[in-house]
Amino acid sequence: MTDFPIPVTRFAPSPSGYLHLGHAYSALLAYREAQKQKGVFLLRIEDIDITRCKDEYIDGIYEDLKWLGLEWPEPVLRQSEHFERYDQFLHVLEEADLVYPCFCTRKEIQAEIAKSPSAPHGPDGALYPGTCKYLDHAERKARVERGDSHAWRIHMDKAVKLAGSLTFKDRIHGEVKVEPETCGDVVLARKDVPTSYHLSVVIDDALQHVSLVVRGEDLLHATHIHRILQTLLGFPEPEYLHHELLTDENGKRFAKRDKSLTIKALRENGLSKEDVIRRLNVDIEKI
Repeated sequence: MTDFPIPVTRFAPSPSGYLHLGHAYSALLAYREAQKQKGVFLLRIEDIDITRCKDEYIDGIYEDLKWLGLEWPEPVLRQSEHFERYDQFLHVLEEADLVYPCFCTRKEIQAEIAKSPSAPHGPDGALYPGTCKYLDHAERKARVERGDSHAWRIHMDKAVKLAGSLTFKDRIHGEVKVEPETCGDVVLARKDVPTSYHLSVVIDDALQHVSLVVRGEDLLHATHIHRILQTLLGFPEPEYLHHELLTDENGKRFAKRDKSLTIKALRENGLSKEDVIRRLNVDIEKI
């Protein structure tokens, strides 16, 4: 962990629903880590999905976190207000020939994958087969200028060659070797939204000086992509803490659709902050 003036953690929810117990656990853990290190805890609203994110959920995030006793500095960064920033960094990668436009529809991608039973797979399924990867520059330019719908994908082969061998440090999983081949040429931006989760989270973590990224272990694999992007963009490497995912009594992961287990529902049903923290097994004396 380098180039961080003070310890900084963050909680960065997407306002596409109300916070549930799993969110509360992650937020409280990040808050506790900031307190232990006498650092700063940030709240960030990751609302790049403008079709699913709603202001009522943002209001709910504020209410729930304040009810849990968390505090953070203002103003809170909302990603939807910084599309121009993400686009600028995308252009940095474009100028270095590390991204390319992909004109494939989801249906076309699935059809191409179906033709190859041995298509490489990652944790989220089959990887992009590279249909648009080797289009010549003249055709790419003509189609982009014509206004053809497209996404921007990272050219992972070139990125890996430039970045070299990488690892990241995780407080639970130890030192993890970055394996970009398991990620493929992921989407970094689309024509209508000039960023993706991968690109925006890396940029904001760097510009907000986040030194410890606390999030669920379902995002552990995404860190392989993030370490590549950090290196390509010259950003410092934070430390990570990918915690276990909370589940109900049947072993099912908490989700936003479980309305009875949202923080909003629990507090409306009379549970106290102490009840929720006790249920999450978080040290209440540190909160």
